[in-house]
Amino acid sequence: MLNYKEEKMPKMKTKSSAKKRFKLTGSGKIKRKHAFKSHILTKKSKKRKLKLTHSTLVHESDVNSIKEQLRLK
Repeated sequence: MLNYKEEKMPKMKTKSSAKKRFKLTGSGKIKRKHAFKSHILTKKSKKRKLKLTHSTLVHESDVNSIKEQLRLK
């Protein structure tokens, strides 16, 4: 009699782009960085550039799709 180890299907890979862009907080929320902070900064005010440096939370309407990309569901 042959004993086969019960194997599960291979795990789904996370999307590399999502893995680089989003971080999970301790409470389970998803953080992201602001866009428009990489180039053409001379015409943007100091106040605007300062606000763009801070992280923010992902909007609740996008959370499900991002969790799916990160394979958190």
